[in-house]
Amino acid sequence: MLRVTKLTDYATVVLTVLAVRPGDVLSATELAEFTGLEPPTVSKVLKPLAQAGLVEGLRGVRGGYRLTRAPGDISLCDVVEAMEGPLALTECSHEQHQCGMAPKCGARSSWRLINDVVSEALRSVTLAQILPPLPLADHPPRRIAVDVVS
Repeated sequence: MLRVTKLTDYATVVLTVLAVRPGDVLSATELAEFTGLEPPTVSKVLKPLAQAGLVEGLRGVRGGYRLTRAPGDISLCDVVEAMEGPLALTECSHEQHQCGMAPKCGARSSWRLINDVVSEALRSVTLAQILPPLPLADHPPRRIAVDVVS
């Protein structure tokens, strides 16, 4: 089974919270409250996201984290690579592989093609596209005009 790590999954959750609050600076504690994750987990996720330039940390009394780019400019591939390194489904799928079988392997070119397809699929989906719809409670109440007949 192909699966991203829990931390990568959590990273997408943290990023979506930041994405629905453009311009807001949220502390790790606030992000933990909004996501339901433990504060140490949120801090652990924020470090590689900041190193990859997807979020920036701001110091001070009103410090915290915010996105460095618009949600539509952050791909899921950016998130996966920030958390897990370059995408490589198999050892020979990335440029600096260390597989001794590569020169004789008949499956290598197929795995590289599959790796490229998965990579392109992740590049084609942005953070903006995976944002959850706003809950009904966040929408203003709708007024319905009715005539009351007695």
